[in-house]
Amino acid sequence: MESDDVETRTKGGLPGMRGVEHIGLTVPNLEEATEFFVDVLGCEVVYSLNPPRRTDNYLDIHPETDRKIRTLSCRNGAHFELFEYTAPDQNKHMPKSSDYGGHHVTFYVDDMDAAIAYLKSKGVYLFGEKRNSYGAEAGKDSTFVHFKTPWGLVLELISFPNGRAYEQEKPAMWLPPQLDS
Repeated sequence: MESDDVETRTKGGLPGMRGVEHIGLTVPNLEEATEFFVDVLGCEVVYSLNPPRRTDNYLDIHPETDRKIRTLSCRNGAHFELFEYTAPDQNKHMPKSSDYGGHHVTFYVDDMDAAIAYLKSKGVYLFGEKRNSYGAEAGKDSTFVHFKTPWGLVLELISFPNGRAYEQEKPAMWLPPQLDS
């Protein structure tokens, strides 16, 4: 692609795509991860699967890989599909955010201070205190904080009650659903 023009790069794309339906995360222990997502984050288990082994190298996994799957709904957003794999060639180290494959998932909260106090009461590790958003994500009272699950997955809370800086020129990428009065 020759052009650095963002408008040119974003036109077209995958026909019929409407958004992110779910996010798949591999966890070391499905029960521990479920407990965190349910008891700390407030998600709900939708279903669990114990699919048979794949012998066709689907998803580039070892043919002797066993897997358990659990899908959770976390209110108004994408669902999570948690995977617990057992494979002979498995890398059991969580990538750092700066590693290839590093990632984080962000949850929107209405009241950052209440959310942080809640996480602290649950003994969750936070990477410092809340920070003011900056750059394109800046906005009056826009804040964020990162935290870590017991198995090392990095998650983030974000709140932008008065919008973000980029919204002065572009429509919002995502807005929290309106709460029933």
